[in-house]
Formats: sequence, structure tokens, C-alpha cells
Amino acid sequence: MLRVSLREISAALKEGRVSPTELCQRCLSFIKATKFLNAYITIAEDTALKQAEESEERYRRGQILGDLDGIPVAVKDNFNTAGIETTCASNMLKGYIPPYSATVVQKLLDQGAVLLGKTNLDEFAMGSGSTDGIFGPVRNPWSYSRQYREKSVQNSHIENEDSNWLVTGGSSGGSAAAVSSFTCFAALGSDTGGSTRNPAAHCGVVGLKPTYGLISRHGLIPLVNSMDVPGILTRCVDDAAIVLGVLAGHDPKDSTTVQDPFKPFELTSFIDASKLCIGIPKEYHAPGLSSETLALWSKAADLFENAGAKVIEVSLPHTRYSIVCYHVLCTAEVASNMARFDGLEYGHRSSMDKSTEVMYAATRREGFNDVVRGRILSGNYFLLKQNYETYFIKAQKVRRLIANDFVNVFRNGIDVLLTPTTLSDTIPYVEFIKEDNRTRSAQDDIFTQAANMAGLPAITVPTALSEKGLPIGLQFIGRAFQEQQLLTVAKWFENQVKFPMIQLQGMMDHGHTICHHQKSAFFS
Repeated sequence: MLRVSLREISAALKEGRVSPTELCQRCLSFIKATKFLNAYITIAEDTALKQAEESEERYRRGQILGDLDGIPVAVKDNFNTAGIETTCASNMLKGYIPPYSATVVQKLLDQGAVLLGKTNLDEFAMGSGSTDGIFGPVRNPWSYSRQYREKSVQNSHIENEDSNWLVTGGSSGGSAAAVSSFTCFAALGSDTGGSTRNPAAHCGVVGLKPTYGLISRHGLIPLVNSMDVPGILTRCVDDAAIVLGVLAGHDPKDSTTVQDPFKPFELTSFIDASKLCIGIPKEYHAPGLSSETLALWSKAADLFENAGAKVIEVSLPHTRYSIVCYHVLCTAEVASNMARFDGLEYGHRSSMDKSTEVMYAATRREGFNDVVRGRILSGNYFLLKQNYETYFIKAQKVRRLIANDFVNVFRNGIDVLLTPTTLSDTIPYVEFIKEDNRTRSAQDDIFTQAANMAGLPAITVPTALSEKGLPIGLQFIGRAFQEQQLLTVAKWFENQVKFPMIQLQGMMDHGHTICHHQKSAFFS
């Protein structure tokens, strides 16, 4: 029941083959059974069961609200949820109960979706591993897959299971793990520089970052206002299109959303690939790109070419400045956004109240971890009067050049760009933490953050298993507000590669789930 797609379970609900309450109970039971993954911060069991009962009553009356009615979903814990704690995985907001829900959350609820709980993340979404929140790191479900364990034992990758589990990527790792491990049918993440696509690739699921301005950011606790976009994580491209159809559209509460009406679409089962023009950015042959990922990228290009598509090497010449530019702009906006957490109105307040200045300093020292404080300090340095022109203004100019590179490529007839999502498959936690957060983020977001700076839609599609038996995803970047074309191409690709779904085989004595996969024949 939990392994089918969102579309399939929606059909089962409509046909009465399963009830919303039964489905909700199954998901809640499986969340508890996979608690060791640490995917969830808050499990809203009572709320979810009440919502499921209300959905069941609507089904009885024949008054269902839409395709999401009765569908269990999860939400990253940096989206406000009325009456449910929202922490951003930080001591600064621990215990904060928002009085309202983010627009995207409310849209899900208005369609009858059942909110199971809030998922884990890096503190304030600052990270690429989902390892730096106060509730502990998220474990990748593929750590316990039969293929990874068999391959790892053969090649001595696993010596001690507890110390060699794999990271999910971040910062939306909890949402990616929740979808990958079948505890929900869709989840919301946020994507500022790759925070939805990165963990989606490492967890073997689909991760969509829509065009900036297509989906409301109201109620998403901001990291970088000019780049933040709510992201969608699902098991297949069709499901991502369904959720996008619910979330997209103008929001009067968010002035950055476009006012053009959005018409939900269904993806066609047939696409004439011979009419496509696929761009391969030569600058994405980046240092550190694994030979396996490079080989899959090349095979994917061949797949399109063999289907009659035109595959062209293109140039995005300012890509090499992208990471540095992103760091300056990101930290500058972080410094501005984090200023609101002063201990006065909401969130943590220090007991040290000798003076206002002492209280401010102590509150922020106690409330923020080293990563957040480090980004605040960097941002304030870049925004100093004597540094403003040298760093912030220059970075904004470089951002425009990066965006113009994409404009020029698409103007020359390219339909979508095909790139890697990450440098390689994921790695064990003990290896991941050898590098600091800043270095890891620069490495892991190398292929993803340029799309955020240009405001373009991008999607990662799980493509194949590595030699270690772990997922590798490839990314498609599309034209602004051309989600239908982007997702249509992604669905065609998904149908060709037939990435294997995790098949749960039962529980080990100490509670770890064993997942079984069949490797895709196309890429074997």
C-alpha cells in the first residue's frame, strides 16, 4: 500500500479499496518503525488522524476536495504550521508554535491532504547533509538497502553499521528520507541552492525546484529571500506535477509571486524526443565529478541522441564564479534575515539580562549553532560600508551575468539542460563530517545553486545505482515558467531508465529496515 505512487493511492481511495484512516494509520506505524532514520522532528499523530477521519467522511458523502484528499504528506520544519511546533531544527525556535500556516501548507490542507508531521533539516536550512540540526542527523534509508550492504561488505565499505550509515544530503534530508522510506507520498522541502535536489538525488527520489515566483514563500522561514523556493519531493515525476498543480499560483501575501494564472497540467504519456534540443553545459565537467556520475551523464545524453533528439554542447561561461558569488549573496541575506531573532518577540531568550546588549548577544550565542553564527558574521562583513561595493554589489553583477548565460543558451533553441545533480553518490557520515559545513556546501551545491541565482526551474530524476548500490540522480534545468515542458522531458527520461523502487523486506532485530532493489537494466 505504501509503495505505490501518489496518483495510484489517490485512485485507490476514490475506488474505496483503502480508506484515508487506514492509510494514515499505516504511515504513522511505519514512521515509528523507521524512527532510527530520524527523518521527522514532530509527528502530528492526533492532528493527522483527525484530518484522515474528516477526509473519510468526505469520501462517504462524495464530496472529496481533490486528488490529494486523504493523501499523507510531510512538511520540512522551516514551514510554519498553525498549532504545530516549527523549529527550523534550532534552539532559537524550539517550542515555537506558529499562529498561521505557510501558504503552501494551507493549500495542501485545503485539498484534503493529511499532514503527518514536520521533517528534519540542517539548522535554519544551512547545510548540505542534514547533519547540523539540534535533533541530530538524518540517516539515508539506502544505508540499509540490501545492495549497498552486500556491495559494501564485499568491498569493506561497512565495518561498523552504526558509524557507517549514509548521509541524505541537505538541507531537506528529512523530507527526502521520508519519501524514500515510504512513510509519506509527498513532502515539502525548501531549495535555496540545491536543498531539495541534493537530498532527492542521494535518496533516490524526484526533487523539483519550481521557477522563482511560481509558488508562494509566505510562511517559509526565510534563508535567502531572493533565492528561496518551496521544493517538492515525490517518488515519480507525475506525482511532482500533481503537487505542483496544487501549490502554484499568485499569493497576495507574497509580492514576489507572479500574477499570471497557473493552469495545472497532466503530463502526456507520449513525447516525440526527436523534437527536443538538449544542452550539455561544458562547464559542468567540474573537478571532483566521479567517473560513475560522468559515465551516467554521458549515457543519458546518448539516450536522447539515440531517440532522435539534438544534443548540443553549450557554454555557461560564468558558472565558475557561481559558488563564490552564491556564498557572498547567501550570507549577506542570512545576516539580514537572522537579525529578527533577538529574543524579544518570539523564540529563545537568554536569562542573561544584565543589559539589552548582553541579552541580545547571549540569546544569539545560545540560540544559533556555529554554522549559522559563521554565516551571519560573513554576511555582516560583506555588508560593511567599506566592503559593500567590493563584495555585495559585485556579486549582484556577477549574478546577472550568470542569469544571462542561461538566457543566451535558451535563446539559441535549447529546450532543457542536462547536468549532474551531485558530484557522486552519497557517502558515510564519518566521511562527511571530515569537512566543515562551508566546504561541504560548496562541493555539494556546485551543480544546483546556479539555477537558484537565475530563478529557473530544475528537477533531479533518479537515474541508476552506483557500483556501491546507491542512487545517482541527473538534473534537468528548464526555461523560466516552463515547468510543463521540463517535467514532460523528465518523465520521458524517467520512463526510459526505469529506476528501481525500494522494496522493503522486513525488519532486522535491532529495528533497521532492509530495503531491496533491482538495478536498472538500461544502465547495468
